[in-house]
Amino acid sequence: MLIYKELLQKLNSEVKDEYEKDLQKVKKIFEESRDLKSTFGKYAFVIADKLLFYAELEKEFSKNYYKENSIDELEATNTQLFDELNEDNYKVSFANPEYTTEIFGNDLGALFASYYTSVRSSLDFALEHKIYALQRKLRQFIELYELLKIGSEETSKYKKVIIKLTKDLSLERSAIALLERFAPEISIYEDIIMNADLSNINYLYQYGKNISANEIKTAEFLINYPEKKIDKLVKSMITAYIRGFEHSRKDIKKKETLKIIYNIGQERIVRELVKGFNELGLKVILNDAVSTSANRQYGYDHRFDNALYFDKDFVDRMIAHQEKVMESCSDYLSKFSGPIYFDKFGEKPFNPIQKKTCLKLSEEQQKFNQFYGVSMNKMFQKYIPRTETSFSIIGFPVPDIGEQFESIFEDTLALNMIDTEHHEQIQQHIIDELDKAEFVHVKGKDGNETDIMVKMQKLTDPSKQTNFENCGADVNIPVGEVFTSPKLKDTNGVLHVKETYLNGLRYENLTMIFEDGYVKDYTCSNFKDEKDNKSYIKENILFPHETLPLGEFAIGTNTQAHVMSKRYDILPLMPVLIVEKMGPHFAVGDTCYSWEEDFAVFNPIDGKEITARENEHSAMRKTDIQKAYTNCHTDITLPYEELDFITAITKGGDKIDIIRDGRFVVPGTEELNIPLDKWEK
Repeated sequence: MLIYKELLQKLNSEVKDEYEKDLQKVKKIFEESRDLKSTFGKYAFVIADKLLFYAELEKEFSKNYYKENSIDELEATNTQLFDELNEDNYKVSFANPEYTTEIFGNDLGALFASYYTSVRSSLDFALEHKIYALQRKLRQFIELYELLKIGSEETSKYKKVIIKLTKDLSLERSAIALLERFAPEISIYEDIIMNADLSNINYLYQYGKNISANEIKTAEFLINYPEKKIDKLVKSMITAYIRGFEHSRKDIKKKETLKIIYNIGQERIVRELVKGFNELGLKVILNDAVSTSANRQYGYDHRFDNALYFDKDFVDRMIAHQEKVMESCSDYLSKFSGPIYFDKFGEKPFNPIQKKTCLKLSEEQQKFNQFYGVSMNKMFQKYIPRTETSFSIIGFPVPDIGEQFESIFEDTLALNMIDTEHHEQIQQHIIDELDKAEFVHVKGKDGNETDIMVKMQKLTDPSKQTNFENCGADVNIPVGEVFTSPKLKDTNGVLHVKETYLNGLRYENLTMIFEDGYVKDYTCSNFKDEKDNKSYIKENILFPHETLPLGEFAIGTNTQAHVMSKRYDILPLMPVLIVEKMGPHFAVGDTCYSWEEDFAVFNPIDGKEITARENEHSAMRKTDIQKAYTNCHTDITLPYEELDFITAITKGGDKIDIIRDGRFVVPGTEELNIPLDKWEK
């Protein structure tokens, strides 16, 4: 079995002498490039300065660093690390492809911005004391400087140096990265979670990530939060995670680890979760802490930087390489039970600028990307099969949401604590009616042009089978929804939403036309140019496909969540996790059962098997797995007030209303309308 600390020590010791020599060379470059008058010289100077700063930080970085420095000093260092990404500074940053293109021209601009971004990523190497990785970046820069100092404009020479590092694969280096994700003895942030003085916000800077008002205010809010409420929340989350295994009839006793992905500032909740899971014999991996992005445009600009090297040779080599890496770490992978993910909402909406200067994947590279994604998923199914794992997602607001943050937090907590078993009983009434349907007709109103007929799968034995899963609060918190995988053939119509946010991106008048279950055409009104509208959807929803199947049709039943969004006027800020529970939604991409279609699942109330686990697209896994999966799943929700009706239509033509004029009308669901009626009064 590979041991992380031993492996890290070995890799670092192998390059120790070379690292010190290369540091001296970069110091000389720093002094030399300071006097160069050219833009190439300035570029080299800024990179040398950054690499030396990271090297110095690596030497100083330790637990004591945050105890010995004042809050002002820690804030100053954090600003130094991330300030250039702030909106105004980013305009003249070498990380901005628009700026580098303006300076270096079309051929070198995107390349130099991409390389500069890779240099910035070396910060993580410094904080994790990965001398071997820093040394590789130093050596790469030294070689690149030979071209920069003479002002070479030969793009191919620069590109050769830049991509050489990426294509240099190493089993040990890759094993380090995989172990960080799945080996419990690493838990990079465990010391912060379990030992930091949470009443002193200095600890936030120990992450080495961008620390904004969101992180600081969240930490300050939670440190004074009532202990009883924290305990109740934690017990509820642990119960939900275990319940996810029980409902899907998976044995969590076979597993030893799980991962918690949280937002910086939420350490008080995470600490109690760790204690609770430890009592159950589950070790928590803590290596994923999320902070507020310094500038989301930065990430958006560089989302396709792999276009520099993503060819067939690289994909084939990487797949073969990753198979060896996973095999070497298989002991850790087999013990992993799944993740708990803290979703966040309330950040200011992001409307990305579409830049023609950014790197983009060619059509051929998009095909390679799809092939690689499916191949990697297939590989993970071998070592961490979905038929043996589960997950849980829960959402909380961040202070960016506004002055009512604390009230919104309390109401969100109430949403997350809704009695799931009672809610599932109500949802069962809806499922009983939907299971009579051959089609479900969904129609919008008041400017919503949705008009779609969704074909249901055929039930061969309705006494034992159902099309819809009764989803309570276990894998997806809060409750509730009922969902199915529609039959693609004969699913036709228009899906339209006036305004929605998907994966943090805003869409105006998002419209998709479906023909036999696939997206035939699409548009939105974000941009004046229709080409930009289509490109926006293709790159951010369909990518890397020309079309996608309708993988899911669902009806959200959490009217309490809908009213909360209205009360605080925060609908555009709500996460998909909650929004999908606030009305009917349609997901383009894979079904909810991807990679586990052949694993039988049953509803908790009536014990019926949910047989609608595949559609015609995912069924292709039996003949060509590369054609069966899209590697995406994007939920698009219609709000209740834009909904004329949802009607089940039986094979005999009878119509059974589920929702009419924005209200649930199935007997037994009256309780769902109470929050809506109270709000309107």
